[in-house]
Amino acid sequence: MVMMYTFKEFSTNAIFNIGNETDLLPFKEAKQCELFTFIWSTSEAVSLVIDNVPLTIPPHSIVALTPIQYLQYLDGKHIIVYQFNREFYCIKDHDQEVSCVGILFFGNINIPIIHLDNAEQQKFKVLHNVFIDELETEDNIQSEMLRMLMARFIIKCTRLLKAKENISASPKSSKVDLLREFNYLVEQHFKAEHSVSFYADKLFKSPKTLSNNFAKLNRSPLQIIHNRIVLETKRQLAYTDKTAKEIAYDIGFDDASHLSRLFKKQTSVSPSDYKKRLKQNS
Repeated sequence: MVMMYTFKEFSTNAIFNIGNETDLLPFKEAKQCELFTFIWSTSEAVSLVIDNVPLTIPPHSIVALTPIQYLQYLDGKHIIVYQFNREFYCIKDHDQEVSCVGILFFGNINIPIIHLDNAEQQKFKVLHNVFIDELETEDNIQSEMLRMLMARFIIKCTRLLKAKENISASPKSSKVDLLREFNYLVEQHFKAEHSVSFYADKLFKSPKTLSNNFAKLNRSPLQIIHNRIVLETKRQLAYTDKTAKEIAYDIGFDDASHLSRLFKKQTSVSPSDYKKRLKQNS
C-alpha cells in the first residue's frame, strides 16, 4: 500500500501529492481533476470515466490528465497517484516538450496512456522510491529536488509516448511542436475565439500554412477548435445544470443555434438530445 504524502510550499502556493486509490475516492462522483494528475496502474487494470467516456487503463500503465478534465473513478487497486498544481511545476523554465503544455497534456488529442514494459516498470519503481525518500527529507532544497524528480518522471513518460506514437525526436518534429502550441492556445482562448485566423496570428503563421502543416498530421486547425468547443459542451451538459443556451453563451456564441448546429454536425444529436440521453443512461 502506497502511503499518502503531501508537499506544500507556502511562498509559491505549490502543491505536490503522492498517494493511492484512496486519493481517487472523492472522484467516485465525476468532478474536475483541478490538478495535473498521473494515475499509474501498477499491477491490475483501473476503470475510469474521463470526460464522460469510459476508459480502462491496462496493468502497468500510466495515464496523464489535465486540471480541466472530469474524472470518475470506478474500480481498481494498487494504484499510484501523482498530483501537482501549476505553481509546483509549470512556473519553472522547462523545455516545451516536457512542460505543462507538452504532449502529455495539452499537446495530445487523445488521452495519453503510457505502457511500461518490465524494464520500464523497474525504472519507474526506483524513481518512485526516490520521490518518497525526498518527501521524507525536509530541508531547504526539498522543493527543487521534487521538481527535478517530476521533470525526470515527465521526460520518461514523454519519451515512451513519443515512441508509442512514432513522433520523431529530431528537429524535423517542428510540425508536432506547432500542433502543441496551437492546442495550448485553443485551450486558453476557445471560449472567445473560434476562427483559425486568430490562432494563426498568435503563431505568426498564415491560416493556409497552419492547414498545410496539420494536413500532414491528419487533422485541421478548424477541426481542433470545433472538437474543443464540442468537448466543452459535452462536459457542461454532463456535469452542470446549465441549459444549452447558457452553455452556448459561455462558449462565446451569441446565437445558441450556431453551437447547436456545430454540436449536431459532430455528434449527430442536438445538445438537448445529448442531455436527455445522459439522463436516460444515468
